[in-house]
Amino acid sequence: MSKFFIIIFLFIYNTILGQTITGILKNAYNQEPIEFANIGIDGENTGTVTDVNGRFNLFVDSKYDNDTMLFSVIGYKPLLIKIADLRKKNENVIFLEEKVYELAEVIIRPKIFKQRTLGVTTKFKNVSAGFKDNLLGYECGILMKVKKRAFIKKVNINISKSSYDTIFYRLNIYKVKGIMDFENILREPIYIKMPQDSVKDEIQVDLQSKNILVEGDFLVTLEHVKDLGDGFLNFCAGLTDKTYYRKTSQGKWETVPIGISISAIADVEK
Repeated sequence: MSKFFIIIFLFIYNTILGQTITGILKNAYNQEPIEFANIGIDGENTGTVTDVNGRFNLFVDSKYDNDTMLFSVIGYKPLLIKIADLRKKNENVIFLEEKVYELAEVIIRPKIFKQRTLGVTTKFKNVSAGFKDNLLGYECGILMKVKKRAFIKKVNINISKSSYDTIFYRLNIYKVKGIMDFENILREPIYIKMPQDSVKDEIQVDLQSKNILVEGDFLVTLEHVKDLGDGFLNFCAGLTDKTYYRKTSQGKWETVPIGISISAIADVEK
């Protein structure tokens, strides 16, 4: 009887502290589910990513009830909902509106651009770092330093070792808004998917058709957006740079004093 009572007590105790918020994210225009959207509390390590059917499950401590949950994904307007309101339903159906991008006025002036390789290029496998946990929304990357404008042509990733049968990651490119504050500049998601036998020492992502223009420093990351099961992906790494990372969607950005091997080939304004 005492063991049974303890189990009941723990169940009630956990329910008081928090509960799992579940739901589905849909396109407000056509009702289609939105896959791989980021869900979390801004600046906190409480977040997740929707699956291929737009569904999500996220345990949220009750201390966050007066905070808001941020729903965001490339191509849609971000949405904030109070966490206490999300708890009122067994399953939430949440709609995001598509984002309309306005084309900025382009003034053509003669400029001189030079191709440069930015970031970390090491292929040394004895030092490595990467995704040790299968956490949805976990991402890490390298800050590319430029003083003026740059057109990104390619991103190169040097892999040390992967144990997954298939890798599936989202490539993100952020502009720097402030100290440890970044904003995704992509207008459509870019995914890297390949079977293990195709994961060679170097992965190249051709971005020339995307016409990605950045002004000043920018951050390039890989994001864990799909449950790949048990395993790991490690990058070659060096000790002369630092890696920017966050543990889950909308989480707090942090750094570690080791630079994973992600680089960008870009035409940089002189």
